[in-house]
Amino acid sequence: MDCIITIDINTSAVKIAAYNLDGKLVAFRKGSFSILYPQADYSEQDPEQVFITVLFVLKDLIREQILGQNHKVLSIVFSAAMHSVLPIDSRGNPLGNAIIWADNRAKKEADMIKKSANGVKIYENTGTPIHAMSPLAKIAWIKTAQPERFKKTSKFISIKEYIIYQFTNQYVIDYSMASATGLFNIKEKKWEQDSLDISGLKTMQFSDHASVFNTDLKIKPGLAKSLQLPKNTKIILGSTDGCLATLGSGVFGEGQATISISHTGAVRVAGQKIIKDNENRFFNYVLDEETYISGGPTNNAGVVLEWFASNFRNHPVIVDFEDAVEDLFKEATLVKSGSNGLLFLPYLLGERAPIWNSNARGCYFGINIKHQPKHFLRATIEGIILEIYSIGKILEKYRKIDKLYLTGKYAALPICAGIIADVFGKKVIVSDEAENVNKGAALLGMIDAGIFKNLEEAAKSIAMKNVFEPVAENNDTYQKLFDIFQRLTYKLSEEFELIEKLQ
Repeated sequence: MDCIITIDINTSAVKIAAYNLDGKLVAFRKGSFSILYPQADYSEQDPEQVFITVLFVLKDLIREQILGQNHKVLSIVFSAAMHSVLPIDSRGNPLGNAIIWADNRAKKEADMIKKSANGVKIYENTGTPIHAMSPLAKIAWIKTAQPERFKKTSKFISIKEYIIYQFTNQYVIDYSMASATGLFNIKEKKWEQDSLDISGLKTMQFSDHASVFNTDLKIKPGLAKSLQLPKNTKIILGSTDGCLATLGSGVFGEGQATISISHTGAVRVAGQKIIKDNENRFFNYVLDEETYISGGPTNNAGVVLEWFASNFRNHPVIVDFEDAVEDLFKEATLVKSGSNGLLFLPYLLGERAPIWNSNARGCYFGINIKHQPKHFLRATIEGIILEIYSIGKILEKYRKIDKLYLTGKYAALPICAGIIADVFGKKVIVSDEAENVNKGAALLGMIDAGIFKNLEEAAKSIAMKNVFEPVAENNDTYQKLFDIFQRLTYKLSEEFELIEKLQ
């Protein structure tokens, strides 16, 4: 039986899943790798460690599950987290670690670009808010802070491009990933000249760009043999994790939005028009030639839960943070909505939408003598969701949102889904798919195989599992908390900057 393998490379793990042409999951494997924090504001990945993990997990899945079940691999579809930058030399060797989305070292460069004469134009043409997360700002930082590394760089690529190069010996980037760099014109589908002028680079120093459905790449013969794959196995370029999470949750049309809570978080909508926001708060990324995924990201989602689990709970050795956090959620159900008036600002890694402040910092507010560890736990979860609500609330000025669809390991858990419904005051729907990004990638493969005609038809195939209705009393509590949450966030902006200087 034919199957489609999907490879999702996220911030701390690779998830590899195989689906048959009916869309049923037939195999799954996961492997973890480290996030490196060499100093404050720095977040990196070792590209070799990521590739070795991908290769090991893929070989294991093929050997143990694909061949064992007599499946034939029709195609491999790739997905990855956005905003990573990896300088490589002329031989394709990495010049150090990749700088990932959570890295804030380029905040000064981002501020200068944002205030430049072409700042607004760059945002409007590329769809990427100008922030330290942006590869444009990261490259500007390398140029200023590491001139020798900059001179030695032949190309600036992402982790996804590096992995695909290891599979095919070709440098290609999909429109979706390119649209998250701040260097790609999403209207004309080409590298943006104003961004190139700022970075001091030429188009030849970036990968060739192509559709997310591109199948021109060929797997290296030696690698195909090692993986026991047919030589004609298709390599489908694929998209970003955010775009595919939206597709894989069945969101495609008016009145729908998806909320993702995994390592990071986001609120996203799909449409044929970009969101034009005068304050440049929202991204507009390309999914295909006619579809944009728009919304706002938060730095502080699952990473904050993992921080809490590793530092404040009795977990001497955490093999899988997702399992540890799931255990924590059970304890949080013992606390009533609102955490007895304890409020948490979750800005451990600065923040992107909607405040776009790299200096923002975390804060527990309202602590009294009766608060126990379980209150801090629930307040942490609620703080993450209140931050996500702050994105959704502004997004509703531009898009009608009646229903929310949840994606990501944490968002789909009952306590989290219930809190989201209560905070937003809207119906929340959880699909049957445990891995929405991988399922979104599989849908691309199924469109290529002729199973579906287009993205809209593919999205309609997603089955829904559970529905959570908001509780009016809880919504009232959260609205009062959110008012304080928002006031603190903006009132403390000056203090955020002062404390950051001491860190």
